[in-house]
Amino acid sequence: MGQNINNTKISIIIPTLNEAANIKQAIFTTQSSKNIEIIVVDAGSEDETVAIADAMGVKVILSTPGRAVQMNLGATVASGEILLFLHADTRLPMGFDEMIRTALQQPGVVAGAFTLQIDAPIFALRLVEWGVKWRSHFWQMPYGDQAIFMTKSVFQEIGCFPEMPIMEDFELIRRLQRIGKIFILSVPVITSSRRWLQKGLLKTTLINQIVVIGYLLGVAPERLRKLYRRGFK
Repeated sequence: MGQNINNTKISIIIPTLNEAANIKQAIFTTQSSKNIEIIVVDAGSEDETVAIADAMGVKVILSTPGRAVQMNLGATVASGEILLFLHADTRLPMGFDEMIRTALQQPGVVAGAFTLQIDAPIFALRLVEWGVKWRSHFWQMPYGDQAIFMTKSVFQEIGCFPEMPIMEDFELIRRLQRIGKIFILSVPVITSSRRWLQKGLLKTTLINQIVVIGYLLGVAPERLRKLYRRGFK
């Protein structure tokens, strides 16, 4: 980015909806870092998500549902010059703050994300991780569960997250690709295996790929969301 951001504040934005089982651990993994703020953007949780976040002393704001809407709202109240978008079921590695600041100082880099690790000892999930690593490094296409980060100025330059019902992270990355490089850190974030285990690994992977292909072919995001939900019934 051509500037020294060694001490720059990082705002960690966590969109939530009924994440009581995960939010405490997500926040806890940020505690050893320096010069950060945490913003939980809740879309009307009916469990203890908000109470847990409040008890941990982080900023909580309320939002209408929709991950893109929530993350954009969090960005508007963020005081940090760097934004980190974190899913509630994803845990950051030790030293993530320094890794992010260092990555954003690399020539031509406008954003970054982490490698993905899934928290279940199942061989098939190692194949998923390999596929994500290949996609991230060779296509410069990390997804939201890899904890995407960038400066606030870059986020505003590309027009924030498109407020779509699905594929908002995919479209954000495509916009970033047009203006610079996306740095993939070799250290992983650890994300929950619940999505793959609840719905089945093969089914989850297949539906995800169908949605991506449909989006690239111009299928309307609202139609893709209905397809995604129908596929997981």
